Amino acid sequence: MQLDQNLKNQISSNMLRKTFYFLALPILAQATPEKPNVVYLMSDELAYFELSHMGNPRIKTPAIDRFAREGIRFTQALAGSPVCGPLRCNLMTGKHAGHSSIRANDGGTPLRAEEETIASLLKEKGYATGGFGKWGCGGRDSTGVPEKHGFDVFFGYYDQVHAHSFYPPYLIRNSEEIHLPGNDGGRSGETYAQYPIMEEALRFIEKNKDNPFFCYLPFTPPHGMYDVPKDEPAWKLYEGEKWMSDPSVSQDAKNYAVMVSMIDRQLGQVLGLLKKLKLEKNTIVFFTGDNGGQDRFRTKDHPRGYFGPNVNPKNGVEFRGGKGSLYEGGLRIPFLVRWPGQIKAGQTSELLFYQPDVLPTLTELCGARTPKDVDGLSILPTLLGEKATGSKQQSHEMLYWEFVNQVAVRHGSWKAVKSGKKGDWALYDLNKDLSETNDLKSTEAIQLAKMQAFAQKAHEPVRPGTYLDPERLRHNRDRQAKFGFSSVSSLATQRAFHHLKHPDLLPVGQMRIASASSENVGNDKRARYVIDGKPETIWHSQFSPSLAKPPHELIIDLKKVRKVSGVQYLARQDSGWNGTFGKTEVFLSQDKDSFPEKPFSTTFSKKKKPQTFKFAKTIDARFVKVRILSEVNGKEWGSASEIGILLSSEKRK
Repeated sequence: MQLDQNLKNQISSNMLRKTFYFLALPILAQATPEKPNVVYLMSDELAYFELSHMGNPRIKTPAIDRFAREGIRFTQALAGSPVCGPLRCNLMTGKHAGHSSIRANDGGTPLRAEEETIASLLKEKGYATGGFGKWGCGGRDSTGVPEKHGFDVFFGYYDQVHAHSFYPPYLIRNSEEIHLPGNDGGRSGETYAQYPIMEEALRFIEKNKDNPFFCYLPFTPPHGMYDVPKDEPAWKLYEGEKWMSDPSVSQDAKNYAVMVSMIDRQLGQVLGLLKKLKLEKNTIVFFTGDNGGQDRFRTKDHPRGYFGPNVNPKNGVEFRGGKGSLYEGGLRIPFLVRWPGQIKAGQTSELLFYQPDVLPTLTELCGARTPKDVDGLSILPTLLGEKATGSKQQSHEMLYWEFVNQVAVRHGSWKAVKSGKKGDWALYDLNKDLSETNDLKSTEAIQLAKMQAFAQKAHEPVRPGTYLDPERLRHNRDRQAKFGFSSVSSLATQRAFHHLKHPDLLPVGQMRIASASSENVGNDKRARYVIDGKPETIWHSQFSPSLAKPPHELIIDLKKVRKVSGVQYLARQDSGWNGTFGKTEVFLSQDKDSFPEKPFSTTFSKKKKPQTFKFAKTIDARFVKVRILSEVNGKEWGSASEIGILLSSEKRK
């Protein structure tokens, strides 16, 4: 049976179109390198409005500004979590906070042994994988070390506390210590840690110039102690700036600006090396922050911080909150991508996405396998164009976050947030209310109910990794490296830590901790440290793997009945205030299991110096119970550097 000639012509035409379509696909694919190099530079706590191309009037970032002009800038890029460790897990694994293995920001919680990461997936495709900076997904001797999760080499800090100092005694390369000459922790030394980290990163790129590579640069600056060498070239950008010579502006604030400009300079070094090696057109480069900014260096004239990290300098519109919160101030991050010849220059995108989306983006780009259990979606169609990728940009049904006692959901412009001790939900329309001030839950109950249902489905119990060494000896050593190991160069000396001093103080060796309601063992914040006489050690109530809520209690055994006349309290002596005592009660007894109902009560202040609380009368007691009812910032933690017991001066005579 012969076909009608018109039908033959139609079939021939259709076949020709299909043949052209399938022939065209490889031609489009060839326009994008099969295995492009990937550089991902993430600057710790660099805020959305702290870049000069965003209008910041003080901080200078010429290389980043040029980078933005030559690539694409995203206006709705969001962190996977509002703090360091959890977001690094979100980024590396492609999982949101309800499915991730790291949800506490204690610096030590590790990835599970079997978890796949960007590095392990790209390594399967023949990529050289290197990380240089701050890891934050598991300390030494844990299941989360980077060399067990796909990295050929990781050089820098494994632990977040270690990373607070730019003059530590050593850095870590694949779990082994690399000595830094002339350093012993704290705020001064001979070797500025960011410099060897950068040098190792550049060497990695040059060494692998003939092979595909993934170069992960989670740089610590400008986070940590605000220190930068006096001969750092970035200082030159601020010559003649009046505010730099203003004595009312803190030196830390001045250093902070230069640290941001140093990262700007180092981005320029990376781009310069890629150009020198003729790798620009074969390398996609990401530049981003990790979480939302903090309102650092606040003054009466600058209530949201001297540099206004969460305030639009062009119109004054503010992001609510900051690091640690699930409002926009804790989540909105700078996110820029550059790839000459592949990404059209000068673009601005309003695509809504977050860090879990990076993994599927890179696996698609590099031809690697994407695990089925990831929560992220590839943003490659937006980066390269839907025509180039042959697929439309997918959008999330909703985005999910959780951190400590906070939960948030994003659905288009709708943002639902559950925050605070009461756990009340609020609903905001960010298109009309970017500052999240107008709660619409009473008028948009149906919308809120949908988002609450999504949140309930998105959460599963956390399953963190483990430590092979239950004592965490090397992990705790790394945390101590922040302070150093010699008495002369210890952080207590360099930072002029305060000590308890009072003629009626009971010596530390004459008491012990009888019990504590909780202690955070994961980062070595144990109860016994409140009576060890060392201001650099801290007791902290438990916050990982679960949060212990107030009141927090410590019972101190004086070893025999004594005449007790008061207590002294020394708040934590680092730069933080988390857990600092507010309202506090003290009970005295001769029996550990029976205390009087009526305590002595006081409210401590937000001070680093010792605070003395003298009782109305002297009591014969062996046991002292300290109950912390509130924290100075209204949080749910408790912490102390030292607690001292005052005896009756008559008894001591």
